[in-house]
Amino acid sequence: MPYNAELDENMFSKSWESETDRLTVSIYSYNHGQKKLQISRESKSPQGDLKFAKLGRMTKDEITAIIPLIQEAIGNM
Repeated sequence: MPYNAELDENMFSKSWESETDRLTVSIYSYNHGQKKLQISRESKSPQGDLKFAKLGRMTKDEITAIIPLIQEAIGNM
């Protein structure tokens, strides 16, 4: 069965921004299935536009900033 964006329900989403990136913690449920946590990164271009980037490694500041968002997301699962 191919992916269908209409079946992917965003149940929670909060972001944290730095000067260069935005990290977003979200909860999704596909086709009313199990709720799952997603962490995504968007990087800012010199013009200020955000583009999707691989999450990869995180700094201590990034981790410290999103831990409260993850804890809040857990409360919504």
